[in-house]
Amino acid sequence: MSLEVYGALLLHKAGKEINEANLKNVLGATGAKVEDAKIKALVANLDGVNIDDAIKQAAVMPAAVSAPIASEKKSAEKPKEEKKDTEEAAAGLGALFG
Repeated sequence: MSLEVYGALLLHKAGKEINEANLKNVLGATGAKVEDAKIKALVANLDGVNIDDAIKQAAVMPAAVSAPIASEKKSAEKPKEEKKDTEEAAAGLGALFG
């Protein structure tokens, strides 16, 4: 997350309006370099957004990340099965020549 987003979250938590002037003040107080273009873009993107709902949805996202881990374990087991198939095929070829 960028500093501008953290600044917007601080303003929201404090109950202050999220606008360019307030964001510049918050970021300026930290000594961070203020980029007007990023601030304008963030304020424009947050217009009409319910920040509380966005935070709740973001809190749910990490639970979805854990699902691919199980498939990674399955894919780790698959090469073992392929080795058996390869060994069986090699044994079958040996019977042709032996």
